Amino acid sequence: MPKPTPLVAAGLMLMSTAAMLVTNLAMPLPASAHEDHGTFSAGQPGDPKKPARVIKVKMFEGSGKMGYEPARIEVRKGEQVRFVLQNDGEEDHEFVLATVTENRKHAEVMKKNPDMEHDDPNAKRLQPHGGSELVWKFTKRGEFEFACLIPGHYEKGMFGRIIVK
Repeated sequence: MPKPTPLVAAGLMLMSTAAMLVTNLAMPLPASAHEDHGTFSAGQPGDPKKPARVIKVKMFEGSGKMGYEPARIEVRKGEQVRFVLQNDGEEDHEFVLATVTENRKHAEVMKKNPDMEHDDPNAKRLQPHGGSELVWKFTKRGEFEFACLIPGHYEKGMFGRIIVK
């Protein structure tokens, strides 16, 4: 077999690269909990070494309903909170802290990928009777939401409000 000339070799390399690019562009990307882990609407990850107000949040289900206790939390702008999360239910549940709009958008992604795990600075997924913690610093005033985005859970009442004053 004759040795390819430099021009032919360069053409083959260019065609191979183009084929790989087209293949990568056509393949779907894996679902991600958040497109940008650097910014969050409700503030920023807290520093676990600094003092924080502790707020215990229980997750539950029963009688066709799901929810959190408490379902409404007030904090001050600049305050750091250590959420101590406890899933008292028999199903997996989540605590995803964002705006209502962001959570609704992400809930649509969850419908396509219901087994998506959340262990981001602003989100935790807990197994039945499991616990976890999330430390958060609220740097912006406004109304935010914590919610379980596992398909069907939000619709059964699994969401709460955080008011930052």
